[in-house]
Amino acid sequence: MKKVWSSILAIMLIFTLAACTANSDAGTEKKKKESEKVLYLNNQVEPTSFDPPIGFDSVSWSALNNLMEGLVRLDKNNEPVAATAEKWDVSQDGKVYTFHIRDNAKWSNGDDVTAGDFVFAWKRLLNPETASPASFLGYFIEGAEDYANGKGSADDVKVKAVDDKTLEVTLTSPQAFFLNVISNPAFFPINEKVAKENPKWFAEADSFVGNGPFNLTAWEHDNYFEMTKNKKYWDADTVKLDKVHWAMINDTNTEYQMFQNGELDTSDVPADLSEQLFKDGKVKVEDQAGTYFYRFNVTKEPFQNKNIRKAFAMAVDQQQIVDFVTKSKEKPAYGFVSYGFKDANGKDFRETSGDLLKTNVEEAKKLLAQGMKEEGYSKLPEVTLTYSTSDTHKAIAEALQQMFKDNLGVDVKLANMEANVFVQDQTALKLQLSRSSFLADYGDPINYLENFQTGLAMNRTGWSNKKYDQLIKEAKNESNEAKRFDLMYEAEKLLLDEAPIFPIYFYNYVYLQNEDVSGIVRHPVGYLELKWADKK
Repeated sequence: MKKVWSSILAIMLIFTLAACTANSDAGTEKKKKESEKVLYLNNQVEPTSFDPPIGFDSVSWSALNNLMEGLVRLDKNNEPVAATAEKWDVSQDGKVYTFHIRDNAKWSNGDDVTAGDFVFAWKRLLNPETASPASFLGYFIEGAEDYANGKGSADDVKVKAVDDKTLEVTLTSPQAFFLNVISNPAFFPINEKVAKENPKWFAEADSFVGNGPFNLTAWEHDNYFEMTKNKKYWDADTVKLDKVHWAMINDTNTEYQMFQNGELDTSDVPADLSEQLFKDGKVKVEDQAGTYFYRFNVTKEPFQNKNIRKAFAMAVDQQQIVDFVTKSKEKPAYGFVSYGFKDANGKDFRETSGDLLKTNVEEAKKLLAQGMKEEGYSKLPEVTLTYSTSDTHKAIAEALQQMFKDNLGVDVKLANMEANVFVQDQTALKLQLSRSSFLADYGDPINYLENFQTGLAMNRTGWSNKKYDQLIKEAKNESNEAKRFDLMYEAEKLLLDEAPIFPIYFYNYVYLQNEDVSGIVRHPVGYLELKWADKK
């Protein structure tokens, strides 16, 4: 009997110890979870792609910029500094850059980041088969433009791996903004071995391989994605956050409610609450390099006519839109290049170039009548304005619709599309009049103006002008800064006079943020930096 009781007591002791251990483990796990620093952000919609040359837009950039890293990275002052490359040498003529990649630069799967990975990625960016909307950014590399346009070969592109950790790049001419350009996500490396084994490596969390401060660890498409700290990142000790959770909420009011409920750490400012929130001092405002604008499709009637385009452009009251529709302290745009770029004389480009396409209702009416006469129209062909689904885009579209009615007597139809389909149709020139946005890829006015060269994927208007193309080409090859800016001033005036586009306002960052969050850097070129972010 004693043996039986001894056995029972022994079993009970084992269960008690197991339960204590389980409770202890659960408590440790709970404490670990509570001590985790998790940042909650909103990406609004599904990213276009996490493939660097394809995810060339505002809904892909911020995530990509934290999942991957190029040779250089923008610092807290928006200046390019050493990143995957620890240093570089520049030839005396300013055309050859030799980058030295860090020995401890690793991919998230443990592979070394090599010069060959950069060669592979950059030539893929330029490959016509990739069809990257960002390929034009690489045209300053010798041989790149011909390869991208099908006139040359990949071997002609002067990007060379001298050895595993040394990359040599030869430019067509000295470029003051070269390091700024290659901080852009389009120039991130791609693990060549991984990409060749799985061409869709970027499409799911379990196959994604990056080299940035964070890893992609979860992705439920059209719902959310998550990234966690990358312990293999060369500068991992700097990264304070454990995890970043990105929701996909495409409604500003819903986003704001989630922020109020503590489900998000940042939020945009709903237009109907902006006045009160600004008054309460809760809104933060920072500069952003970008323009909200509309594109005319010059291959579709009636916008093949310059005077009709200018009539529609001059019928728009930008000041009313920023004051009564968006209500986020934006500056109305009467040119395409935003404020903040200094020319050779230290003067602001926008202030020097001036107001190039401004509200003038009486002139708009005259131009419309003149354009209709030139085309032999007794009645204007039907016009449809298309915007991508968003409460803000819708509100602006409705304001424009009313302005065209009131100022020109033209009834314009509205249509909306999901973002990905919208961009495809706009690029394919299927849309007649459509909203658009440009966020600078790097810090120089030429980046704004180069978009409208003939045939570029970012043109999306069908507009072509030989003189304009020549001005851009000359500006990109001009080493004298004063002459370079003069060429750019002339190009912008020509662009706005021809009016394949009309600007609405210049972007800014207007947001609400959890007081426990610090260190998020919002680069004026349009993406977030979370490397230095922290949360109490």
